[in-house]
Amino acid sequence: MKIISHRGNIRGCVPERENAPSYIDCAIGNGYDVEIDVWSVQGDLWLGHDEPQYKVTWNWIFQRQDNLWLHLKNAAAAKTLNVFQSFCHTEDPYCYTSKGKIWLHDLNQTFDDKTIIPLLDMETMHKFKDRIKEETPYGICTDYPCMLND
Repeated sequence: MKIISHRGNIRGCVPERENAPSYIDCAIGNGYDVEIDVWSVQGDLWLGHDEPQYKVTWNWIFQRQDNLWLHLKNAAAAKTLNVFQSFCHTEDPYCYTSKGKIWLHDLNQTFDDKTIIPLLDMETMHKFKDRIKEETPYGICTDYPCMLND
């Protein structure tokens, strides 16, 4: 099962560091894939959840592409970055990634080797702990990847 760090978090949510390039590199250095929020504004690439915050280059994304899951935050990003592992959604119960996986937000659905599920807080992690063992998803995106290694 693939463990995906949510915005670079490893041991819990740290909003002031999320999506920062150095924070993402730290998570990758610890062996995790990372879900990041990417914007394209006038041809420039930016990371940030609610707004563009950290300017990055194509080369920065290209060098890390095997470990990144790009959450494309605007139409310009969706038009240009879908060649990488990417997806876009807002309030959808699920969405397809560019690599054929299903990013599944509706946790009442069945998990399998084609689904990636977000378990972002401790309560949700504990709630689904046993179910993950029975219905093993392809991956889990979480603010607590270190808990899944224990």
